[in-house]
Amino acid sequence: MTVTVRFAPSPTGRIHIGNARTALFNWLFALNNKGRFIQRFDDTDIARSKQEFADAILYDLHWLGIFPDATEYQSRRFEIYDAAVERLKAAGVLYACYETPEELDLRRKVRRTRGLPPVYGREALALTTEQVAEYQADGRRPHWRFLLPNFSSDPLQPERTDIHWHDLVRGEETVDLASLSDPVLVREDGTYLYTLPSVVDDIEMGVSHVIRGDDHVTNTGVQIALLKALGAEPPVFGHHNLLTTVSGEGLSKRTGALSIESLREDGIEPMAVASLAVLVGTSENVAAANDLAELAGHFDPAATSKSSSKFDPAELFVLNRVLLHRMPFDEARDRLMVLGISGERAEPFWLAVRGNLDRLADAVAWWRVLREGPQEKPEFSDDDRDFLHHALDLLPEEPWNGTVWKDWTGKIREATGRKGKSLFMPLRLALTGLPSGPELADLLPLMGREGTLARRP
Repeated sequence: MTVTVRFAPSPTGRIHIGNARTALFNWLFALNNKGRFIQRFDDTDIARSKQEFADAILYDLHWLGIFPDATEYQSRRFEIYDAAVERLKAAGVLYACYETPEELDLRRKVRRTRGLPPVYGREALALTTEQVAEYQADGRRPHWRFLLPNFSSDPLQPERTDIHWHDLVRGEETVDLASLSDPVLVREDGTYLYTLPSVVDDIEMGVSHVIRGDDHVTNTGVQIALLKALGAEPPVFGHHNLLTTVSGEGLSKRTGALSIESLREDGIEPMAVASLAVLVGTSENVAAANDLAELAGHFDPAATSKSSSKFDPAELFVLNRVLLHRMPFDEARDRLMVLGISGERAEPFWLAVRGNLDRLADAVAWWRVLREGPQEKPEFSDDDRDFLHHALDLLPEEPWNGTVWKDWTGKIREATGRKGKSLFMPLRLALTGLPSGPELADLLPLMGREGTLARRP
């Protein structure tokens, strides 16, 4: 069996870290099983779905390293859904309902007062031809519900009906269909809700594994019933836990909380995002993987916790620093060039400063220090100023090699008697304007003798 997975967001906003978790779970599962990844946009909500959001989602996925084998849009597949509707009607499992939202709400309230679950009572199945004609004469148009299966010969008196499956993440799962209302598949205006297009597409596209958030567990029971009604074998399902903010709030595309776009603009590396999004809330240690192939080696759906996990952006910066500190120059070169960092000094500069960066863009500030000197002139005591003038007089002549810092500070120590912080801190402040940063032994050769002397206070 060829493994085929899909990531199917609605293009109604930018995806957030929780959506990315689902996309990455699917991508890594396909990677580990030499399978296919379908990017499917569930854009049947014509009013809210936007092509600009679909394009943005694809951009975010590409940034993370996900490149779909195919991209599909549900809005272009209505004929396929129409055919499925006719099949369900012919099978007698899709029935017309004429209740208004107000009438349905009243019935739910009545059921609650009687101690009954507030599910739809299938009253539409008992409508007479005359009642239907009366509704239609009043201008009412029906919505269409899927008749959930049951073991009773009387559909108005359903018995307990359990749907079972083995979940990739959660193990054995059961949904009692008798506790649910027959789902509406088609609205009064003929447009489709989520369930029917999703199931039909999974069948038509040969989806073998559906991996998604555990807020879909109940949906899965309904979808398995619908798959069987359409004569299809259900795929393998897996429901991973959801991510929340540090305060425990759910994530939403509408609010933009922890959107991939915002994380990218904040200078976070894609593999920091991917590593934390995948490994948080699992039994694996959260560590920065260099690429998705490496991350796939640490990915096991069954290792995911069943309870929600808090996503702390502060952890992203820990992983970001790790990735930057070990990033080779060849990987950083093009991005540094865009920032104006190029030339023969670019590689030794990168190797010198990468260990002090939180974001790659932070290198710009150090490049400016290297080329222009301290951006803010530090204040020195008279004693330190005299010390620095003496030290700069001892600066070796060029050409310099990798030992120039050691040779220079050795001469300074011998001539002034200073050592430790009293020696090194004034030098660091004079050369960079900052009390900490990259090793001066690495920066000094890049400054050159003339550039170093220009920093005389």
